[in-house]
Amino acid sequence: MMVLSEPYWDHHIPLPKLGPLYSRLVTAFVALICFINSYDGDFVFDDSEAIINNKDLNPDTPLSNIWKNDFWGSNLSSNSSHKSYRPLTVLTFRINYLLAGGLHPIGFHVLNVALHCVISVLMIDVFAILIGGLVHNGREAKLSLSPKASFLAALFFAAHPVHTESVAGIVGRADLLCALFFQLSFLVYCKAFQGGDKKFSVLWIFGSILLCAVAMLCKEQGITVLVSENMHTFKRVAGLVRSGLLMRWRIMGTGPPSFTEVDNPASFAENVILRIVNYNYYYSLNAWLLLCPWWLCFDWSMGCVPLIKSATDWRIFWPLLLWCCLMGLVYQALCSQDSNKRRTLTFGLVLLVIPFLPASNLFFRVGFVIAERVLYLSSAGYCLILAYAVGYCSCHWKKHKVCATTLTLLCVNVARSAQRSQQWRSEQSLFASALSVCPLNAKVHYNVGKNLADRGNQSAAVKYYREAVRLHPKYVHAMNNLGNILKERNELKEAEELLSAAVHIQPDFAAAWMNLGIVQNSLKKFDEAEQSYWNAIRFRKKYPDCYYNLGRLYADLNRSIDALNAWRNATMLKPDHSLAWNNMVILLDNTGNLAQAELIGKEALKILPKDHTIMFSLANVLGKQEKYKESEGFFLNALKINPNIASCHGNLAVLYHRWGKLDLAKRHYELSLRLDPSAPGTKENYNMLKRKLEQRQRTVG
Repeated sequence: MMVLSEPYWDHHIPLPKLGPLYSRLVTAFVALICFINSYDGDFVFDDSEAIINNKDLNPDTPLSNIWKNDFWGSNLSSNSSHKSYRPLTVLTFRINYLLAGGLHPIGFHVLNVALHCVISVLMIDVFAILIGGLVHNGREAKLSLSPKASFLAALFFAAHPVHTESVAGIVGRADLLCALFFQLSFLVYCKAFQGGDKKFSVLWIFGSILLCAVAMLCKEQGITVLVSENMHTFKRVAGLVRSGLLMRWRIMGTGPPSFTEVDNPASFAENVILRIVNYNYYYSLNAWLLLCPWWLCFDWSMGCVPLIKSATDWRIFWPLLLWCCLMGLVYQALCSQDSNKRRTLTFGLVLLVIPFLPASNLFFRVGFVIAERVLYLSSAGYCLILAYAVGYCSCHWKKHKVCATTLTLLCVNVARSAQRSQQWRSEQSLFASALSVCPLNAKVHYNVGKNLADRGNQSAAVKYYREAVRLHPKYVHAMNNLGNILKERNELKEAEELLSAAVHIQPDFAAAWMNLGIVQNSLKKFDEAEQSYWNAIRFRKKYPDCYYNLGRLYADLNRSIDALNAWRNATMLKPDHSLAWNNMVILLDNTGNLAQAELIGKEALKILPKDHTIMFSLANVLGKQEKYKESEGFFLNALKINPNIASCHGNLAVLYHRWGKLDLAKRHYELSLRLDPSAPGTKENYNMLKRKLEQRQRTVG
């Protein structure tokens, strides 16, 4: 790796020659201004599954779980696991959670931005070695023979917009940590050879392998650093690497991850030629994202990239162009008489291609069409080649034009990165930004609709759900959500049709079975509803909400014991299921089982001590048992939590009425009528009380 001559094109690059400290500060500043506006963003898109719903982040969960589960918190042996084994990344999420005292996104985002700044700075050293080799002065201080080129390549890397998903999306932490330890492994490996190729330190080599293992435990892509380094040295310790890989394979299980056709349609094409053509088309699209990162999208699946199915499809031109360009670069890297050019282009191509291989579908099927985050490391190779191109052009073209073009490119990238990171701050802006990029992507329309529905705009959500189903007629999640909205709007027939279609397409879709049961119950199709609920429970054993709805069905059919059993199952599976507890108390009250209703109500309040609805129901039960003082206490506690419940004031007034505390009864009747003048029975009870008070007044008079 020793190169003793400075690349002739380095001093032609139109940048000021800064010292090591200032070049690092400028690079860090550029990286910061590109993505700083994402620091106070929300949890968006995949963050929901990897962070919000991932129990492995909770300090109460055993720490050992992160070594048994995948990146999303599912057990690696599960058929639904994506086999993404990244325990060290999950550990950093857990530390964020612990330091913030909960799920507060700002700490997660700040660390992501800081990691990108550090990685961009370290790229200066990586690029300096790749371009100029390892050179030291007599005091073993490292020298850079390409200060301008390595600085420019690092600036290109710091400001590249394709990095937004990795930096502004918290799930991108895996790519950041992998890249960081990839760099450190490479730099430590180079440190081992500072005395020359024939003299190296085994200790530093071992440190490099250890850092490679850490990179791999942050994201699978980390293993590619071994291919990027000088492989002959690693033969000495190949046993360690092989043992590490075997251990990782054993933890993950031998079964491959389960993906569907919508995740990666090209990999399901029956014709091998079609698969190859479409894979190559995907490569060309990834290359285009590096060259022109203007069309960026959070998800490229579900029709966003239609398959090439015939030789007459004009898009075949792009893979051909890509391979012509790559072959041209390979030719220059192998055959150029300029050793500096050969070296720079060779390492640029290696850094561009090797980290991308795990996402290429060559060795195994991946679960996406295009994922911008997988380009984080590969973009370093592109930035290195781009910096060489600037240096080459500076030698042969007018320098001021090259300078203007380079500065314009950097400014455009900075502006685009800042704009894109702003879009990643919320799901609303992120999903909306994808509509113009991938209008044929059913998942984009689904996510826009889901976001609108979550914010209460169900009418607008219906439009996007319908479009998602139109674009992808087998999109069961869109059918389920649309069916739910139609159910709430009392459009029951269409809701039933959609949900029936969803469970026909995906028979194990438990949520759709439950929602179908709710619709059928509303349509008085009780037998069908009961069967739908049991289907849901069959496919999801622990389904408290389904047991709750099954209990409601049984209550409607006056099957009280079955209803109580269903609600008891709901509370066993989910102890804080307030509605199930409350319904048990009410049903027992209505059937005259007051003593049992009291026991259930008090059991519920041990688990939910601040649930005013259960307090209210229990107070009614105690009042009927003439336990007036105790009943009064629960009524008053419920009103402390929510003082504006008309029915609570009304029932408390009835209690006081029976108890003989007529003035207090009068006060609460009036409060109830003020909150709800049409409260059933309250006005009649109040009139009865007034007649009683008037009669008492006449008697006293």
